[in-house]
Amino acid sequence: MPALYETKTKKLQRLANTLRQHVIRMVARAGSGHQGGPLGLAEIFSVLYFHQLRHRPKHPQWENRDRLILSNGHVCPIQYAAMAEAGYFPVKELDTLRRLGSRLQGHPERTRLPGLETTSGPLGAGLAQAAGLAYAGRMDGKTWFVYCVTSDGEHEAGMHWEACLFAGKYRLDNLIQIVDRNNIQIDGDTEDVMPLEPLRKKYEAFNWHVIECNGNDVEEVNNAIDEAKGIHQKPICILAHTIPGKGVSYMENNYLWHSQPFAEGQAEQALAELRAAERELRAEQQK
Repeated sequence: MPALYETKTKKLQRLANTLRQHVIRMVARAGSGHQGGPLGLAEIFSVLYFHQLRHRPKHPQWENRDRLILSNGHVCPIQYAAMAEAGYFPVKELDTLRRLGSRLQGHPERTRLPGLETTSGPLGAGLAQAAGLAYAGRMDGKTWFVYCVTSDGEHEAGMHWEACLFAGKYRLDNLIQIVDRNNIQIDGDTEDVMPLEPLRKKYEAFNWHVIECNGNDVEEVNNAIDEAKGIHQKPICILAHTIPGKGVSYMENNYLWHSQPFAEGQAEQALAELRAAERELRAEQQK
């Protein structure tokens, strides 16, 4: 992958901000949906769709594309926003989130929207799907990578750890899992609901190579993925430490914004904060 130069870094930062604004507008128009997780994942999806993924938005079924599996399907507004900006479908279609008959449902549906690899919903299932794809790709001699974005909360599901065992046994080094380690879930802090730590040591015990990064820093995310692509004989787990609700002051690190409707004026406040951040980014670029 080409080096991430300063101009590209700043472009990815601005794109992350743009994706956040799309998320706020989408969920506000729908009157329901998830905000906290999608906002925290903006840098990760910016790096994936606009720098790291091998894909062709105008030819979504291109055989040699990398595969991206979204296991925690409820955060799909951030994937839809990235796909629209990348050219999979018109940005205007983001207005249809969760509407009856829309291609942009509250959880991704593969048969509705070209560019989605799987239908997601049941938490904990995505890594099993991704491991199966990675295993099949290796059997067929393919060179593409399988990326799987998971939440930390879904690590409470048994199927997830069965997939970890499978991937470790078969040394699936074409499988890169990115864990959104934001420390919250719908009922509170993950370490209160069902403690996950020591999470890194658990993955290492399952024969995974583990990389940790700041998931809200595009350079760290990009460097982690670059490192992951150079690992052999082990599946890779990137523990991306993120801030849920990133970019919106009243949402950050507040588990209640896992998903709740906006009250009057809240969406406007969120967009105002994000537009202010955008102006700061542009001013910084012009220096």
